[in-house]
Amino acid sequence: MRTLLIVNPNATSTTAATRDLLAHALESRTQLTVAHTQHRGHAAELAQWAATNEMDLIVVHGGDGTVNETINGFVPLPQVDDGQAWRPRLGIIPGGSANVFARALGIKPDPVAATNQLIDLLKAGDGDRRIGLGITDDRWFCFSAGVGLDAEVCAAIDSARAKGRAATPARYVRTTVAQFFRAKQAQPEVTVHVPGHEPVSGVHYAFVTNTSPWTYLNATPVCTNPGTRFESGLGVFAVRTMALLPTLRLATQLLSPHSEPKSRKLFRDDDVPSVRISSAEPIGLQIDGDFIGRRDVVDFTAAPDVLDVVAPRPV
Repeated sequence: MRTLLIVNPNATSTTAATRDLLAHALESRTQLTVAHTQHRGHAAELAQWAATNEMDLIVVHGGDGTVNETINGFVPLPQVDDGQAWRPRLGIIPGGSANVFARALGIKPDPVAATNQLIDLLKAGDGDRRIGLGITDDRWFCFSAGVGLDAEVCAAIDSARAKGRAATPARYVRTTVAQFFRAKQAQPEVTVHVPGHEPVSGVHYAFVTNTSPWTYLNATPVCTNPGTRFESGLGVFAVRTMALLPTLRLATQLLSPHSEPKSRKLFRDDDVPSVRISSAEPIGLQIDGDFIGRRDVVDFTAAPDVLDVVAPRPV
């Protein structure tokens, strides 16, 4: 098995000792090439090189941003896919601050434990799992995209990271509260268009998800769309209020195990093939936790069965 190990040495929880352990473990099982990212977009370049050279496995040791870059480097978008592209399997060893995608796949959060888990899955031959992804803004997303409040939170977190501040769960909570009160008086400008439904207007913010649960809060799950899975369509969670009490009720539901979020001010559908979100004024867009910019129209599309990952199979 020919393997490329992509390491982001600047990721939050990567260490030299963990990198050495991971490389040694993979060398004992595969023909290994190790590459360290050196600039933004480098992971995508490395992944494209691995696919061009028909390598069997790409293992990413980094955070959600590095994983997203890697996937966008070697998985062709449907509009350019001729069915001939070589697609390695993907393995993930968490190395970031949140590691949302890895957690959602059932990969252990500790890098050493995740390394052992990956080796065991490769050895047993039962770690093959094919999942769907989402597409928006001409790129893949793994677990979540959204407009409005969560995009502004991601923008603020990105700004804090640039100043050397770690993206801890506590920072996510503080930032979300601050951004909520900052946006509370703004007029709703978003309209959500879902096939089979009337347009939903007066929306303040919306999540479009590819799985459930997902979370930036360590082991605390966030369930916006409990019926959404990597093997299903996309989940839509669009909120038409910024009033404090309804927001607190929704937040309680999102953080409650086995909850089915409901509200008169909530539009939710857990399995849709596509979503269009339009806004009277350009609104913030985030993809897998990265702030992308501002858009007045964004299309989201589900793409089933496009990525082979080495991860525990769902129970």
